[in-house]
Amino acid sequence: MLKKISVEHLRVGMHLEQFCGSWLDHPFWRSRFVITDPEDLVRIRESRIREVWIDASKGLDVASDQVVAEAEPQALEEEQKTQIRLAVSREQASMAEEAKRAARICAKAKDAVVSMFQEARMGKAIDADQALPLVEEISSSVSRNPGALISLARLKTADDYTYMHSVAVCALMIALARQLKLDEQQVREAGMAGLLHDLGKAMIPNEILNKPGKLTDAEFEVIKTHPEEGYKLLLEGSGVGESALDVCLHHHEKMDGSGYPKGLKGEQISLLARMGAVCDVYDAITSNRPYKNGWDPAESLKRMAEWQGHFDPLVFQAFVKSLGIYPVGSFVALASGRLGVVLEQSSKSLLKPVVKVFFSTRSQAYIPPEVVDLSRPGCHDKIMGREEPAKWGIQDVDRFWAGDYLRGG
Repeated sequence: MLKKISVEHLRVGMHLEQFCGSWLDHPFWRSRFVITDPEDLVRIRESRIREVWIDASKGLDVASDQVVAEAEPQALEEEQKTQIRLAVSREQASMAEEAKRAARICAKAKDAVVSMFQEARMGKAIDADQALPLVEEISSSVSRNPGALISLARLKTADDYTYMHSVAVCALMIALARQLKLDEQQVREAGMAGLLHDLGKAMIPNEILNKPGKLTDAEFEVIKTHPEEGYKLLLEGSGVGESALDVCLHHHEKMDGSGYPKGLKGEQISLLARMGAVCDVYDAITSNRPYKNGWDPAESLKRMAEWQGHFDPLVFQAFVKSLGIYPVGSFVALASGRLGVVLEQSSKSLLKPVVKVFFSTRSQAYIPPEVVDLSRPGCHDKIMGREEPAKWGIQDVDRFWAGDYLRGG
C-alpha cells in the first residue's frame, strides 16, 4: 500500500515513490528513490511540490494521522500515466510562446542527463522508465512548436555538450519520427532512444571526451567504444526497450558499411538507428565543441546532403522537412539586399520562413531590425541563399534570435 503525505512529513529513510505535480516542478530526474541525504529534503520542500507518495514497504513509514490518501501501486501507475498525458498540452504555439517553456525544459533536462551520467559512472543501473516524463515533456514541446526546443538545445556550451547533445537528439528524433508518420508509441521510443544513445560516453575519460584539440588515432579508438559501452550499461538497467538498445549500439553505422562498431550496411541498419545517425550528426556539427565552433544550420544540411553513402536518403529528406531547408538560426541573404536570421518556419513553404533582418549589404551597416514573413501574401522578398556572418563583420548571430525569445521579446 502506498501513502500520500505532505512534504513536511518526509524523513530521511523514506522511499519516495512519486511526486504529486509536474516533472518540471521538482529538482530530480527521477521520482522513485530512498531519501538518504537531508539536503534532498530541503530541495523538495523548497520546490513547488507540496505532496508526495511514499512506499512504506521499501522505507520508513509515517504516522497514520499524517496520511492524506492511500493507493495500490497499480492504481498509482495508471494515475501517473494519465497525469503525464494531461499535463502536456499539444496545442500549436508560436516560437515566442514556446521558447520560454522550452528553455525551462532544456535546463531541467540537462540536469537530468547530468545525474543519469553520474549514476552510470558510479555503477548504478539506469531505470529508463524514470526518464519517461522527461521524454514526454520534450515530445509535447516539439508538438507545440518544433523549432523552439530543437533550436535552443543547439545553443549549448562546450562544457555542456555531452549532456545537452542527448536532449537535442531526443527532440530531433521525435520531430523526425512524426515527419515519418510513425505512431505515438514509436515516437516515444524514438525520443527515449535519442535521450539514451550516448550514455556510453559516461565511460570515456573526460580528458579525451573534452579534449580541446584534435584527437590522436588512439584516443579516437577509445571514443569509438562508446556505443558498445552504452549498450552494456542499458542492458544492465531496467525499462530499456529494444529500440533504445539498437540506436545506442548502431547510431554510428553508415549506409555504405563504413561505420562502426559492426560495419552494418543498408537495410541491415534499423530505421530508428538510421534516424539516430542523422540526428546525432546534425546536432554535433551545428553545436560549439571544445575544438571548433558549430556550423550554420542551413550549411550543415547542405554538407550532410553531399556525404555519399553516409545517410539513408529518404530518412535525410524527411529530416530536412522536419527542420526546414533554412532551420531556425540560419543566417541568410534576401533579394532586397538585407541580411537576417531565420526565426521560425512557415507551414506554407520550406523556402519561405520568418526572418529577422538587421543588416544592409548595400550600406554595409546595421539597420533597424524588422521581422519579415516571406510566406505572407504580397511579400516579394525571398531568400537568395545563406551568408557567412564573418564576411560582414557580424559576430554571434544567435543573439539576434535566441536573445529576444529568452527575454520573451
